[in-house]
Amino acid sequence: MRSRLLAAPLLAVSLLVFAGCASVDQTPGGSADTPSATTDAGACAYPAGGSAAVEVQAPPADPAVTGEVAATLQTTAGDITLTLDADRTPCTVGSFVSLAEQGYYTDSSCHRLTTAGIYVLQCGDPTGTGRGGPGYSYADELAGTETYPAGTVAMANAGPDTNSSQFFLVYEDTELPPLYTVFGEMDAAGLALVQAVAAAGTESGAPDGPPATDVTITAVTID
Repeated sequence: MRSRLLAAPLLAVSLLVFAGCASVDQTPGGSADTPSATTDAGACAYPAGGSAAVEVQAPPADPAVTGEVAATLQTTAGDITLTLDADRTPCTVGSFVSLAEQGYYTDSSCHRLTTAGIYVLQCGDPTGTGRGGPGYSYADELAGTETYPAGTVAMANAGPDTNSSQFFLVYEDTELPPLYTVFGEMDAAGLALVQAVAAAGTESGAPDGPPATDVTITAVTID
């Protein structure tokens, strides 16, 4: 299953950016009123499914982080600093932090750049194919009012409640349906770095494909 970022009107492609093993498209993705990733008891659910690109333990059901969480993607193109919102999206941030601490993202490439219709760099698949995930999924955390301005960090997916490890970095304001969980934002320097990567285009020169500038995550630090 590919992660999807979204299929923009001008781009009839399934964007893996937006999904841990899916891509962003316009398939409906989650509730339009309140976050849905937690159970009635307030715990997060991470059901197993599919093979893992890298063997990891599923995150704890009780979110281990709260408030604003600082994270840094150390990459071959430079550091990208993120601020994650664990209060609004506890299960998403809990999964991201757990995967980062287990080294899941280490030596994984940001495998997809899209420069028309939507403006994103997609990362989070250790296989670099857009098909890899951690062997579990979890539900969307959506309010139904999500927007995707430049600097947004959001989850890719393959449909409703299929989040896993893949995420995308929005480098220009992008119109997408509110189907992708927004769990953080880049700082100004990180946004400028991703914009520079985007300016160099894709390897093939097409509007969608691997970026011409290598962006491989060498480590993720959580502060």
